[in-house]
Amino acid sequence: MLLCLSCSCAAQVLGGNSIFNFLKLSNTPQLTALGGVNVSQPSDDVGLAFNNPALLKASMHTQMNAVFNSFYGGAKIYHLGMGYRNEKLNTNFAWGLHYFNYGNVQETDAGGNLMGRFNPTDWVIQVSASRSYLEKWNYGATLKFVSSNYGMYRSNGVAMDIGVLYHDSAKLFSASAVLKNAGFQIKKYNDSEADDLPFDLQIGITQRLEKAPFSFSLTVQRLHQFDISYSDTSFNNENGFVNSSNKKFSFNKLINHFVLATTIYFGDKIEAIVGYNFLRRKELNIGSIGNGLNGFSIGAGVMLGKLQVRYARAYYQNNSAFNQFGLTMKLNNYFGLGKFGERIGW
Repeated sequence: MLLCLSCSCAAQVLGGNSIFNFLKLSNTPQLTALGGVNVSQPSDDVGLAFNNPALLKASMHTQMNAVFNSFYGGAKIYHLGMGYRNEKLNTNFAWGLHYFNYGNVQETDAGGNLMGRFNPTDWVIQVSASRSYLEKWNYGATLKFVSSNYGMYRSNGVAMDIGVLYHDSAKLFSASAVLKNAGFQIKKYNDSEADDLPFDLQIGITQRLEKAPFSFSLTVQRLHQFDISYSDTSFNNENGFVNSSNKKFSFNKLINHFVLATTIYFGDKIEAIVGYNFLRRKELNIGSIGNGLNGFSIGAGVMLGKLQVRYARAYYQNNSAFNQFGLTMKLNNYFGLGKFGERIGW
């Protein structure tokens, strides 16, 4: 099913040529630290299930994830999500909201004349469901409603994610495949032609070492298309930058698909993560000058009994990074809902 859907949506993506690209940004610190793309990390963090519904599991019942970002240019990004387990249906559910506020900006016409001010925003709200199959398999799906508001230019659409996960707890191994953002616009920007969503097909593996406190993840993104680099020839020529190779196959085109990550476990209470995204570094590097830590990300998590505290720092520009903070807690550990809670399995 994943293959059939990916074939039908294969025309939907080339870097830089899609709408609703905020859907590709990480919503939670653990994912940000892992390089921004990871589908196989086994973790009791409902924030990861926002990006792969197959990671949603029963232990995330009543777990809430709240994340706060301070992004570039004063943009504010917020995420809120929650999991729920329904025993009668033998199904795990989750909902999530990812909201982007870009501040108050000037609105001008084509001649540069000031017409007023407006507050551009993007947001996505989604619901997910997952189930287990046999002992080692989990599968899930997510339905999203996506909206953008840029003053007089407004658009919305729907998208779907489908994921499957294999997890062998005895061998400390996980593997997953996810089809992401298969969908379409409902309302187009200012009655323009329909645009493509940032469709993606991702696979990944994570292996934790049995006798050492490390796990390693390898994730491959945009499997449906080999050359995923975005090159503006005119801009490159004007600024003296080298255009991308015209060869059908090159090592750089291959390596752009990979995201690497390592997690270090300090007992069962503290985690440290380092990630590296090859495509991010390729797209954000400037010519042949030094580009610092572009593509790298780091993070840490502290598990305090009823509360998880996570932090991530990701580099998108030379000597410029953004920070992300998140809290995860199980609400039923903090308060009950009486008889109503008993009826809904709180």
